[in-house]
Amino acid sequence: MGGVLAIIPARGGSKGIPGKNLKEICGHPLISWTIVQAIEELGEENVLVSTDDEEIFKSSAQYGHVFDYIRPKELAKDTSPTEPCMLHALEWYCKTTKQDPDYLMLLQPTSPVRKKDRLKEIINFAQKGNFDSALSVCETHSFFWKNTKNPSASYDIEYRPRRQDIEECDKQFKETGSIYLTKTEFLRANKNRLGGKIGLFEMDPVEAYEIDTPLDFSILGLISEYSDEFSSRFNAA
Repeated sequence: MGGVLAIIPARGGSKGIPGKNLKEICGHPLISWTIVQAIEELGEENVLVSTDDEEIFKSSAQYGHVFDYIRPKELAKDTSPTEPCMLHALEWYCKTTKQDPDYLMLLQPTSPVRKKDRLKEIINFAQKGNFDSALSVCETHSFFWKNTKNPSASYDIEYRPRRQDIEECDKQFKETGSIYLTKTEFLRANKNRLGGKIGLFEMDPVEAYEIDTPLDFSILGLISEYSDEFSSRFNAA
């Protein structure tokens, strides 16, 4: 396994759900679920939380985060794209540790449901496929429509397909937002975490669950109660 730096982005100024990264699920802050898994699978020296918020910084340290990195305010605005934040954190890490990782992994704390060893698996997947970038996806069986003046479907409405009739080449996949992996040299050159030779890393649909609304926290709590693998994440913490 080549060197990998996992970056966990967590701004303090969430408008949709104020303080969402510190909102608790089963007694632990949302962000901690991702921190604990990343440290367990990659090692504390390879995990960097990118935040502009002092409370998130302190909470991250309580769950094993070891770096004194604070994201600059100009990279923590509502309009701030992700890639400049990744590159800033990367260069800080390289300067601080004298290490230059082969890959940069982006882990969204708002998608905390990941099975054990998923991070190692996507690294192996990317290396074996020699992908410039890879992202987590899950298969979707939904039919999509465009709500235009003349609504149109993503399938032929004269021959509505059954799930079992869909051929492998016609299957559709949803970007989960949970894990992204990019070769460091590609990210530096292209300023984009996706591109080049792209690999789709399939995960289970439940792992695509994302926190967007207050109701999502309640649903995620139920998921954790019925998922031994997810709820036991802190047993060793």
